[in-house]
Amino acid sequence: MNILAIDTSTSFASIAVAIDEHIAAESLVNTDRTLSARLVPEIERLLATAGLSITDIDVFASSVGPGSFTGVRGGVATMQGLALASGKPCAGFSSLAMLAMNFSLSATLVCPLLDARKSEVYGALYDCSSTLPVPLITDCVLPPAALLDQIAALTSERVIFLGEGTRRYRDQIAERLADRAIFAPFPLHAPHAANGALLALNTARHNQLLDPSQLLPVYLRASDAEINRDSKKLR
Repeated sequence: MNILAIDTSTSFASIAVAIDEHIAAESLVNTDRTLSARLVPEIERLLATAGLSITDIDVFASSVGPGSFTGVRGGVATMQGLALASGKPCAGFSSLAMLAMNFSLSATLVCPLLDARKSEVYGALYDCSSTLPVPLITDCVLPPAALLDQIAALTSERVIFLGEGTRRYRDQIAERLADRAIFAPFPLHAPHAANGALLALNTARHNQLLDPSQLLPVYLRASDAEINRDSKKLR
């Protein structure tokens, strides 16, 4: 099975091509403000590196969020378009679950954090002791203090923190959890679509693949445009 997996939930786009359980190619590209111009050319380059074409792909997989509204929407739309043109199914996966898998098989709990702006984070807490992560706190958007309170109430174990939200709120995390907080080294803050390919492969094996029209973003909160629209309706 040939899988094309992408993550565009942050300012970096990660793309991976997997052939069964082998990663044939993977890239990580800074696409801040240039996603639409760089994503498809990078997909084409990576497929060529793997010796495949779009028609060889069996499953088109994308993170569905949470994360950047523009990034998630762009990634999902790209996978939908390629899947529709190829007549192939899709798979969606959580950007936070994918990020947590940077610590697959770790006995320590893992908390991936993305900066959600507005003094909030997208976060979750995962048991990553198996190949696939198991959520203990499901994907949510909260002020960092509120999420840290949930973690402290749930467990007295040490927790690995990673992701761009961790870098921004590191001091607050350290103050709240002290030596229970472990901060990932900088290379492990980055998303890796190869993890998404593994999630997509598991989805395929459980016969849970989606029609392209069913691949939908998961934003967790309304966009600024939606908030502004609703506020105007109330005037």
